[in-house]
Amino acid sequence: MEVAEMLATHSMLIKIFLGFLLGGLLIPFISGKNPLSFRKASFVYTMIFQGIITMIAFAGIVAVFTGDLGWEITTIIMFAVWAIMMMIEIKKYKTIKLANIQNTDTFKVLKSAFVKISIVQILLVAIMVVLMILKAKGIVSI
Repeated sequence: MEVAEMLATHSMLIKIFLGFLLGGLLIPFISGKNPLSFRKASFVYTMIFQGIITMIAFAGIVAVFTGDLGWEITTIIMFAVWAIMMMIEIKKYKTIKLANIQNTDTFKVLKSAFVKISIVQILLVAIMVVLMILKAKGIVSI
């Protein structure tokens, strides 16, 4: 597989991931007032999240090593964003799993936090995409 193909795969996975993140915003609303449904949906969401983001990282790392692209600052930033997003997602799910979700106040706080965290994750990915587009067009030279 060529470097261009790996980068195209990486790019496609990022687009799928952004769509997945946007769809994930619906989980607190779809689960309605059912805390157990929210917990289960959150678990499934987290597992898919981790699978997609790991595929993104793998495709990126393979492209870096097969194409001798090197560890530029943008590559290091991407890796840091990946690590931060994984950490946030694991902590979010662990909190939902361990919380007394039957308490309506706790349930409301967790649903609100889920949406806010999802928005932060979408912004992290979007900022990284914009940075890489600007770099590809030569507007930013990081």
